[in-house]
Amino acid sequence: MFLQIHTLTSYPASLLNRDEAGLAKRIPFGNASRLRVSSQCLKRHWRDELAALLSDIPDSLRTRSFFTRAVKPRLTDGGMDDATASALVQALAKGVIDGGVKDGGELAQPVLFGLREADYFAEIARVVAKGAASPEAAGKALAERLKSPDEKKNIAAMKASAAGLTAGLFGRMVTSDLLARVDAPVHVAHAFTVHAAAAEMDYFTVVDDLNRDDETGAAHANQSELAAGIYYGYVVVDVPLLVSNLTGFDRRDWRKQEATTPRRVLDALLRAIPSVSPGAKLGSTAPYSRAELVLLEAGTQQPRTLANAFLEAVDARNVTMPRAVDRMGKYLKRVDDMYGITSHERALATIHDAPAFGDLVPESLDGAIGRVLDAAFALPGA
Repeated sequence: MFLQIHTLTSYPASLLNRDEAGLAKRIPFGNASRLRVSSQCLKRHWRDELAALLSDIPDSLRTRSFFTRAVKPRLTDGGMDDATASALVQALAKGVIDGGVKDGGELAQPVLFGLREADYFAEIARVVAKGAASPEAAGKALAERLKSPDEKKNIAAMKASAAGLTAGLFGRMVTSDLLARVDAPVHVAHAFTVHAAAAEMDYFTVVDDLNRDDETGAAHANQSELAAGIYYGYVVVDVPLLVSNLTGFDRRDWRKQEATTPRRVLDALLRAIPSVSPGAKLGSTAPYSRAELVLLEAGTQQPRTLANAFLEAVDARNVTMPRAVDRMGKYLKRVDDMYGITSHERALATIHDAPAFGDLVPESLDGAIGRVLDAAFALPGA
């Protein structure tokens, strides 16, 4: 079972996502170079929104300092002396992570851990420390406990788990054997403009408020690229994998699991995607736009993007949101005519007339989300 989310969002003068030179990110596509927003940028902003909306669901931390800045304070705040806490943290890091641990317990690379895991590690460290005569003895005792069959089983399960909300949604990617990889059920495409990239350099100056009358000129001068555009965005959610990540059960048994939390998470995600804006230079561009079209689909067949509706760039001299909406709707019809309608349920929310979408009647975003989620959790097959 897959959910597909297609969006069209118009942004005025802004700098949504910068490259290493400070310029707006671009990508060649079809017959023109386009402005783009990376999937990493989009996910970061959605993650922050979801953490606020779902604050009761334990989240994750991506950091090199998990043991020193997440586990150790749990020990010292409970009254443990610093030397014992440091010895325990060092033993934990080396016992849990397969290589890549520096002196003191810092990791060689960022790793995603859940906050519940920090609580668990702190608890077993406290238990070991109670019977230890010295910090060194506490560290050795904890190292031995981590080698026990039961603890090895616990750590193996932990390494393969989703480790909180963020990993449950976006997975845990690793570049070595530090931890097991957790696959991402949310697949995010780079958003791109439906027309050719159009940008200009914004020259700006800073005035020194304490300049005397004889001190003229700017205290600072610089320039920054600004651009505007209509962006197509595309996201796919593998619902069985999401339920598996959130519950810990095999994805093949996803329909047997209690659906309240997965549905809450999906509802929050489907609201964040069209309404949360990425953007550098927030203070000087206020790039707060919402999608003006959201197409939601639920079905069991392999998803397919509608990006190729814009393989031939919309004429940048006369680009408007209604033209982009019309282009997407007509492309969807052509794909349906060729392959048949592969999604079991579709819902369209838009502020524009959408005759190209045929019998698909626009509705509120609330209604569209509710109807598609109802279908996703009710339709047979996975």
